[in-house]
Amino acid sequence: MNKKRQYRLALVCAMGMSHGIVAQGNDFSTGEFANKNGMFEAFVGSDLNDNQFSKDTGINFGGWMSFGLTYNAEDPGDNNNTPVTFNDRDLELQGNQLNLFIERAVDAEGDSWDIGGRVDMMYGTDGRFTSATGLDDDIITDGASRFYKLVFPQLYAQVFAPIGNGVTATVGHFYTIIGNEVVTSPDNFFYSHAYTMQYGEPFTHTGVLLETPLTGNINLKAGGVLGWDNFSEDTDIWNFLGGIDWTSDDEATSIAIAAVYGDVSEDRPNDDRWVYSVVASHNFSDNLHYTIQHDHGREEGVVPGTNAKWYGINQYLAYDLSETLAAGIRAEWFSDVDGTRVQGLTTGAGTDYYAVTLGLNAKVANWITVRPEIRYDWSHGGADPYDVGTSNHQLLIATDVVITF
Repeated sequence: MNKKRQYRLALVCAMGMSHGIVAQGNDFSTGEFANKNGMFEAFVGSDLNDNQFSKDTGINFGGWMSFGLTYNAEDPGDNNNTPVTFNDRDLELQGNQLNLFIERAVDAEGDSWDIGGRVDMMYGTDGRFTSATGLDDDIITDGASRFYKLVFPQLYAQVFAPIGNGVTATVGHFYTIIGNEVVTSPDNFFYSHAYTMQYGEPFTHTGVLLETPLTGNINLKAGGVLGWDNFSEDTDIWNFLGGIDWTSDDEATSIAIAAVYGDVSEDRPNDDRWVYSVVASHNFSDNLHYTIQHDHGREEGVVPGTNAKWYGINQYLAYDLSETLAAGIRAEWFSDVDGTRVQGLTTGAGTDYYAVTLGLNAKVANWITVRPEIRYDWSHGGADPYDVGTSNHQLLIATDVVITF
């Protein structure tokens, strides 16, 4: 059996096991070992933060690791699943994230001042896509490691002020509030990501973000940041970052609107860039959950004298088959109108990208989640982005495992 067939067999077996372990309700998924809050508690017997230091200071430690495997039916010659990122390697086991964090969450419902913060350190193949210029883009160079990077995606302090309904100020380096999908593996339904998240939105910001509840249902955020995915490269550019979200009284329906607007870089002082996202979610029942997202962005001067636009719509539908198993579908359309976002080129080859992803979210234990999926991508327009630029479609079969500490 050749190497590629071995990988295919391993992938099929992993996907089958992820469904079978939970669907059959075996002893592992329902036993005491599986019901622990994290891997540390499962093996050691006590919670990672069940110590006097954490109780006295409110400082907690945690983290997770995630790793996965993807099979590309197009069999690309460079083993690259481009334009899909994150799980971007064909038949190569990827250690996507080893994320450790230390955090002190502020009490945002109290009536006194409080100080906290968080630091995340992440190592893995996902680090290539989430590094910030001037902070962690050169910690591990391409010459030292082509795919694995060490990054600090969050490094911030927080202050809660009992002013009005309460104001929480986040100061430092933090994840964006734009869009629905996030970088952190445990917080997504699917292993792979939507085009909007990969190409249409920032990953991180550096600056200040203020947050306050206007009412019990409405929350407001506003602040200033140093553009997109930038820590100290361009210190004279400032962008507005803000949003507003509403949640119904029964918490079954929510709407979040967020936007970032401002200068692109110091080298292009007259060029602005903006993007906004609208994310609406509704629970049709205790088991059926629906989310729709719309993004629209624009950047001036990508090519001198021209502007670039992009927009998209994503839809997510998930159904809880049991307490430990859910099935979901994601359907998306992303329009790279001027051919500048997805390919990273200024060719003017405008292209529409489509993808449908079917997946399972199998909670093998409270601290182990397996996410098998089948994803079909296709494009229409000026570019053939798949299989080293020779095809307008590709089929990916993938699975990953997320283990929380």
